[in-house]
Amino acid sequence: MIFAQKIAGALKAKSGLSDIVFRVSLSLIFVVGGLGHFVQHRQMLDRIAESPWVNVVNAIGNPSMLLWLSGIVFVVAGAALAIGLIVRLSALALFLTLIPVTIAVHIAPGHVGPFLKNIAILGALIHFMFNGSGAYAIDRLLVSGNYTRI
Repeated sequence: MIFAQKIAGALKAKSGLSDIVFRVSLSLIFVVGGLGHFVQHRQMLDRIAESPWVNVVNAIGNPSMLLWLSGIVFVVAGAALAIGLIVRLSALALFLTLIPVTIAVHIAPGHVGPFLKNIAILGALIHFMFNGSGAYAIDRLLVSGNYTRI
């Protein structure tokens, strides 16, 4: 029992590290995926064209323009999330952008895995919208005014 208590104490002492690991690992999905919106633009347009929701996407706007805009949001807000800057707003922007992307691309036959992954990501974004950045974030420095320590 003493061993378990020591492990629990050590983990609690370093629990702030989980905030930054969570933020950075979550943000990587968006930064890398957002860059894919530019680098693999044609392939992603083809996926949209194959979607059962292609008519809805076309009714909202030009799929290419929507892909560029979502890529920009993913990269910028994903990077802000990673460094802990305007985390609540970044999480909200990512959340609102991920919903139509999920509907347009992942609610389709054979896409159950990516659909459920996006549901989990939406849950993680809700966590940051409600709880903020956590430890080791620029937001915490700006609020506290203490720039000498993170």
